[in-house]
Amino acid sequence: MKSELAYSGMLVKELAAKSGVNKNSINNYLNARGQLPSVEAGQKIAQALGVSVEYLVTGQESKKIGKIQKSSNDVRIIAKLAEQLDGKKRKFIIDFIKWLKKADYVMMIL
Repeated sequence: MKSELAYSGMLVKELAAKSGVNKNSINNYLNARGQLPSVEAGQKIAQALGVSVEYLVTGQESKKIGKIQKSSNDVRIIAKLAEQLDGKKRKFIIDFIKWLKKADYVMMIL
């Protein structure tokens, strides 16, 4: 959970607000002694972080959804980075991705 929280860029208080789980409880889940959250709290935290409960608990996805999740994580990374850009730079990135997609299509025809 620590690494996913760091990856998200959220503070504990933001995760608490987004998930509805008490800030002190989240701190207890994160500390070295690691109190385990209830199933309900785990679901809320996982949803707030945009990951599955399984990933939150084990750090791994099941093989059935691993490929889908990896793709989703890649898209999430791109979206997270794009959110940090101003409008002009974000438009440039969108245009660039469209260009890449078009270039792939042209390469398939050749």
